[in-house]
Amino acid sequence: MESTEQKKPRYSKKSPGRGGARPNAGRRKGATTKITIESLMAEIELQSGKTYAELLTHNYVGAISRSDWNGVRDYDKAFMNKMIAERMAVEVNSPEDAVEAKQAAFAAALAQLAQITTKTKAN
Repeated sequence: MESTEQKKPRYSKKSPGRGGARPNAGRRKGATTKITIESLMAEIELQSGKTYAELLTHNYVGAISRSDWNGVRDYDKAFMNKMIAERMAVEVNSPEDAVEAKQAAFAAALAQLAQITTKTKAN
């Protein structure tokens, strides 16, 4: 059976204390919710007094000394991904130059990691 009556709204009148715009509610003008890598790295350096690379290397050495092999594996993956990304960014002009440029980039990345590791061990 169909009813000819119109359905009544569930709430006939809006409650005065609920909903609607309130003073000072919402986002402030110019506010941003984006976190950039640069701001995150700067904040890490500010709070810790060390660069992110130094912290990462220190944690890697700590994982090795604790025999945390799952952690070591994760750090190995992260380091290799970084090295591969940098190696892929090497500009090669000629085939003769290719091997030397890749070797130089890989050697520089390893030297930087080794330098950070020796600084961490000295502290």
